Amino acid sequence: MVLLVGGCKQAAEQDAKQTAVAITGGDVERGKAALQHYGCGGCHVIPGVPGATGQVGPSMAGIALRTYLAGRLPNAPENMVRWVQHPQAVEPGNAMPELGVKDGDARDIAAYLYTLR
Repeated sequence: MVLLVGGCKQAAEQDAKQTAVAITGGDVERGKAALQHYGCGGCHVIPGVPGATGQVGPSMAGIALRTYLAGRLPNAPENMVRWVQHPQAVEPGNAMPELGVKDGDARDIAAYLYTLR
């Protein structure tokens, strides 16, 4: 029974990765690395990212299932990428800084975040 449950969990995780890649055009593993590179875990809890235990911004746990991003943007890949790249343009004055995230990195970050269900 334990093997069956473990196998189902692995299959679900693999499905989540494939879906994330398909909808964002990004790479999940590169996204995880980019989250570390840009220091996102200094402000956010990000499951699966070592040291990502920040308490300033919201936790990224379950972000793939949220209806809205930043409390106002429909949760869609293009909005996730835009928010990651230009949070101040999307919501001026919010606490998230502009980090100079490149296009490819933003897609990769979005791919990783969309695995967090």
